[in-house]
Amino acid sequence: MKPAPFEYYAPDSLDAALDLKAEHGDEAKVLAGGQSLIPAMNFRVAQPAILVDLNKLDELRYVRREANTLLVGAMTLQAQAEHDALVAEHNPLLHETIPNIAHPQIRNRGTVGGSLAHADPASELPVVATALGARFRAKSRDGERWIGAKDFFAGMFSVSMNADEILVEIEFPDLPARSGAAFVEVARRRGDYAMAGLAAILTLDDAGLCKEAKLVYLNVGDGPLSAIKGAESLVGAKPGEKSFAEAARIASQEEMMPFGNMHASPDYQKHLSEVLTRRALGIALERAKQAKQFSREA
Repeated sequence: MKPAPFEYYAPDSLDAALDLKAEHGDEAKVLAGGQSLIPAMNFRVAQPAILVDLNKLDELRYVRREANTLLVGAMTLQAQAEHDALVAEHNPLLHETIPNIAHPQIRNRGTVGGSLAHADPASELPVVATALGARFRAKSRDGERWIGAKDFFAGMFSVSMNADEILVEIEFPDLPARSGAAFVEVARRRGDYAMAGLAAILTLDDAGLCKEAKLVYLNVGDGPLSAIKGAESLVGAKPGEKSFAEAARIASQEEMMPFGNMHASPDYQKHLSEVLTRRALGIALERAKQAKQFSREA
């Protein structure tokens, strides 16, 4: 298949790219890594009239430390973030998650911002961004604004950005003290879209009880699904097999309605989510106990 005809621009500055978006709006589609957009264009699922290629904008490729956050430029390659020392040291959940994205060849071209802005319900990065409470900096010719993760993802392949805006930066906050996190998923083959998966974060109080929890799932809805009731069931409880099993049951049986696909029925996706929730929470608990901030004497 070949894409429908389109006009191609490769601006050499962010201002020039923003001018094109301001002029053409929804008709202009931004090209980052192209690992999702180009196949969609080849199959004519996407038929943008104008393609604005951002690959000359090296100013948007970086990982920086600022206060208690990591700032990642939207055009940062997934492989770059995967091997970045700051990511490994300060954001273990992001560091653990990125190798699960497709294959190394894809991560060598795919970008962090492109994956997030594409908002594929089966994608790993939106789940991690939601679990961490990330913020997204969207810029237009008239200014910029920050959008929280819970407001950024608006549904299947949809984000809350205006037609003249470009995603330029993502802010990932550090985990709270005494926290552990884990990302787990199951796919038929390594690199395939996962049938189900989740990011789990567990924060302990001084007595070792659960102070806060987050459970965010992929590919069981039209976007990253936060199991609020399942997570809230853990608060104040002693973390362990019993409380994890109940949280997993609530999340999988009461809070998600997966669509199913050629590899897994909705019931099987629920079953996988329940099993993976118990597994992820067990890993997160061990990591919370081992965290530098955790006092074993408490």
